[in-house]
Amino acid sequence: MSGTTESGTDESVSRPRKSSWKYIGPGIVVAATGVGAGDLVATLIAGSNFGYTLLWAAVLGCVVKISLAEAAGRWHLSTGRTLFDGWADLGRWTTWFFVVYVVIWGFVYGAAAMSSSGLPLQALFPGVMDLEWWSILTGVVGLVFVWFNKYSVFEKVMTVLVGVMFVVTVYLAIRVTPNLGDAFAGLLPVLPDEKDSILNTLGLIGGVGGTITIAAYGYWVNAKGWTNTGWMKVMRLDNRVAYITTGIFVVAMLFVGAELLHSANVAIASGDKGLIQLGDILEKEYGQATATFFLIGFFATSFTSLIGVWHGVSLMFADFVARYRKDRADAGGVTGEEVASGARERSLPFRLYLLWLTFPPMVLLFQGQPFRLVIIYGVLGAAFMPFLALTLVWLLNSARTPREWRNGKLSNSMLVVSGLLFLVLATKQIIDQPWADFF
Repeated sequence: MSGTTESGTDESVSRPRKSSWKYIGPGIVVAATGVGAGDLVATLIAGSNFGYTLLWAAVLGCVVKISLAEAAGRWHLSTGRTLFDGWADLGRWTTWFFVVYVVIWGFVYGAAAMSSSGLPLQALFPGVMDLEWWSILTGVVGLVFVWFNKYSVFEKVMTVLVGVMFVVTVYLAIRVTPNLGDAFAGLLPVLPDEKDSILNTLGLIGGVGGTITIAAYGYWVNAKGWTNTGWMKVMRLDNRVAYITTGIFVVAMLFVGAELLHSANVAIASGDKGLIQLGDILEKEYGQATATFFLIGFFATSFTSLIGVWHGVSLMFADFVARYRKDRADAGGVTGEEVASGARERSLPFRLYLLWLTFPPMVLLFQGQPFRLVIIYGVLGAAFMPFLALTLVWLLNSARTPREWRNGKLSNSMLVVSGLLFLVLATKQIIDQPWADFF
């Protein structure tokens, strides 16, 4: 079910719905979008370097994201307003941050997402095309798919691709025969005996499944047709499913890293090419069929992130433009009902941002990523998660949110911890940038 069939403002529609599996959808979308090839590589490397020691950190990362996505969804349902509409209430600085972020982030991310989706296709069909052309093909296919389909079709395709991801990652985890005793011991919060182990651990917690896609969750909730507090229980079940699914992906890949790489003392490269290396290792250990199966899962992982961002962040950009226009016309805020109507997905700003994500980044596929732009991209990316966590604390403890749905002690604790965690990681990433070469 989608669109206006599930939305509405009359009393019968706003009554609480029972949390039911038949409604699940936006959570699957956010899980698929949030877990990209980079997350899988980071988890593989953690398993390769530390065995099962940091399994607890991967699980904790999923719990942190549950609290963030639940807060975003709760804002949309309890206020009837979109997240950007809430941010705009906090001052013009939020608007400027968002605009600079989506323009620069989208330009660099577009190239990264296309390249990540092209890599497994090049490995599956060697000699057919160069990586750049595979990458361009995936970007154009993603553009056409999102351009011509509404949320309901988008969700169904994402669900199928998540099914492929799930089967592949769980199969690999079983295939490498994990040591369950060591795995259970890895649930105890212990830090590795390594230099910078605290920062590495925080990085694993913070890097599991999501950046701006967590903010997009509330928009997908609205696009599904959930626009009022009657859907709150359903949204919370949906959100838990999202991050349990994410947890399974992450734990499965940590098992692969611990058993296949750590035990054999094999290192892989960071970034998407690490997964190509893993494919080669799987072929040597288990044969061509397993390696091919893995590459199909790699493609599903990368392409879901691509079309998820193409849809979700374009939806957010369209909402930003709608809010800006209403501010200029002094016509009030923007609502979740407007997102649920499907009008955003057919709007000019939505499609313009889709084009921005697809075509300008193609230049980077052939020329490499400009040094200064990459530094700015890294800084903005690091700053977004503390921005999201701390603005949600602000919004959900204020009179902007109906009293019944404001943060309780647990929600505040989780969001504050999340904000501080991401602030530490952002500070480290900003300090680590090669600023001397920037000027």
